[in-house]
Amino acid sequence: MTTLVTGGAGYIGSHTVRLLTSQGRDVVVLDSLELGDRSRIPGVPFVEADIADERAIEKACRKYGVQDVIHFAAYKAVGESMEQPLRYYNNNVAGSIALVHALLANGVERIVFSSSAAVYGNPDHVPVNEDAPLRPESVYAETKVHVERFLTSCNAIGLRSVSLRYFNAAGASADSSIGENWDMSQNLIPLVMKAILGASGPVRVFGNDYPTPDGTCLRDYIHVEDLAKRTSTHSTTSPPVASRWRATSAPVRRARCSTCCGWQKK
Repeated sequence: MTTLVTGGAGYIGSHTVRLLTSQGRDVVVLDSLELGDRSRIPGVPFVEADIADERAIEKACRKYGVQDVIHFAAYKAVGESMEQPLRYYNNNVAGSIALVHALLANGVERIVFSSSAAVYGNPDHVPVNEDAPLRPESVYAETKVHVERFLTSCNAIGLRSVSLRYFNAAGASADSSIGENWDMSQNLIPLVMKAILGASGPVRVFGNDYPTPDGTCLRDYIHVEDLAKRTSTHSTTSPPVASRWRATSAPVRRARCSTCCGWQKK
C-alpha cells in the first residue's frame, strides 16, 4: 500500500516523508517544486505536478497503487493571503477539490489533511480544543476551513478524512540533514536566527498590551519531527489507526496538534 504525500518536498512534508520511509512505508511524493526542494527527499518516487493536475494525480495513483493521501500542498503566508485572496482560494481550495476528485475517481478514499490552528482565530479559551468555534481571521485560515468542510461533505460519497490543526512548526531533523529554508521562510524563528547571526536587520515585535508578563503575545510551537510523527500516526495505512477508524465508524475526524505550552516572543 502506497501513501501519496502532496507537498512532500516542502518543510513539513519532507520530514513526514522521511519518517514514513524509515518505517518501511511505500511513499510517492507529488510536488510542483514552486516552494519545495526535491533534494530533501532523495530516493523517493516523485511526481512533479500541481495538485490541480487531475491527470497527473490519476496517473500516479494507478502507477504506484496509491491507497491513502497526506495532503500538505498549500500556500500559507497569512499576510500574502490578504493581498492575494484569489491565488489562495484557487490553489488551496480549488486545488484540493481537484485533488479529491482525482483520488475518488481512482478508488482512493482516505486522506489526512494538513489544516491549521488558525481556523480558531482568537479563541474564547486556551488551550483550545477541537470543538471550539471556527473563527478564521485571514484568507489563509478561511481556505483551511473551506477545505475541512469540503472534506466533511465528501463523507457522503465515501471519503474518510482527518484534519490536523496546528500552529508554528519549527526545528530541523535530529541529524540536521533537512530543515527549513531560511531564504524563503517568513516564520518567526528563522527570522530571529537570521537577525542574531547578522544575516538580516532587527526583528520587529508587534503588540505590547497582551495579558502576559512582558505584554508581548504567546505563541504555540511544535517541533517538525513531532508533527511528522503525529501525521504518520493518523495516516490511514497505519494498522492501529485503520482499526480504530473501522471500530468507531468515524468517517471524519479532527485533531489539534500542540505542545500546550506557550512561548513569549521576547
